[in-house]
Amino acid sequence: MLQDMFTSMTANLEAFDTGIKSGLRIALIIVAAWWAIIIVQRAIRALRVRIATRFDDREAVQRAETLGRVFRYMAAVAISLVAGMLVLSELGVSVAPILGAAGVVGLAVGFGAQALVKDYFTGFFLLLENQVRQGDVVQLGEHAGLVEEVTLRYVRLRDYDGNVHFVPNGTVSSVINMSRGFAYAVVDVSVAYREDLSRVMRVMQETAAAMRADTHFGGRILDDFEMAGVERWDDSAVIIRGRFKVAPLQQWDVKRAYLLRLKNRFDAEGIEIPFPQLAIHAGTSAQTRQARETKPMPA
Repeated sequence: MLQDMFTSMTANLEAFDTGIKSGLRIALIIVAAWWAIIIVQRAIRALRVRIATRFDDREAVQRAETLGRVFRYMAAVAISLVAGMLVLSELGVSVAPILGAAGVVGLAVGFGAQALVKDYFTGFFLLLENQVRQGDVVQLGEHAGLVEEVTLRYVRLRDYDGNVHFVPNGTVSSVINMSRGFAYAVVDVSVAYREDLSRVMRVMQETAAAMRADTHFGGRILDDFEMAGVERWDDSAVIIRGRFKVAPLQQWDVKRAYLLRLKNRFDAEGIEIPFPQLAIHAGTSAQTRQARETKPMPA
């Protein structure tokens, strides 16, 4: 009997010792995973900063920041998955059947969550191909605005009115980026039909040259004003088109400033900016016309 008690106590002590060791190993795995996530994320952040310092291009710096954030997230997920499998192994849970079941479940979830999977795949290629970056002004389908955040799941835009748009990456079929390399500020000017168009275009070019010589706009305008000429004939005006080659995201400010200066110059030169006019003719009834036609002539 004493021998049985001794055997039982020995087994309990061994089980207790095994449990303590297993618990310590689990704690060690969790702490090691936590430290690994911190170290890897800091390493990615340091690498991103080092790469960014080598570029003077703002676009390259923004792309490095966006990709760095994505890689930090992917590293954290990968380390967490490995740590979870090691913890399950320490608890005596076989990982192989779980992985097999996870494959089947993943396939089923993949069919049920195709939109979500599409979001992540599209988001990855949006970042990899450098189509969208934080700080860009883009149009994604019906949504347009300043890119505030790019993730594997969505793109967050803020429009001119301050409204925030969350655009799922899976719905993005085309990207119109208005902030790459350079932009054009296209200007359409309406003048009256009786104006001398050669004089009007000369005034437009002189105003553009004076604006480019201005220290405030000199760094924004990259080339001389390009005169396209007569664009079309409207009902009450001739439309003359020209454009500035400007730095990214400066097309709207340059266009507004040019139109203001051109309006003042047109006023000083006496050049008419027409507006639609409507001529109203009073009609007459059939009886009135017949009475006028049959009215006898005075003797």
